[in-house]
Amino acid sequence: MEQRQQEERETAAQEFQAALDELETMLQGNPIPEQTTSGLSNGSLSDAQLKAEEEDLAAIDLEAFEDAVADIEKYLAERIK
Repeated sequence: MEQRQQEERETAAQEFQAALDELETMLQGNPIPEQTTSGLSNGSLSDAQLKAEEEDLAAIDLEAFEDAVADIEKYLAERIK
């Protein structure tokens, strides 16, 4: 039973670290690699398209942040048990 608990703790720790790394990347303002290939660099987008693209990126960042918070909450809940 202790081995199973240790494995669960290691898995939770890895998930937590991944969430922290993702959060750190977002807070430092570094773009996520998928976002850098969004087509903004070709210069042919209109203002409306640029605004829509920015809104999409903001939604992605918010989703990633919410995922990171959920992972942290899960980690803390498991740690309290």
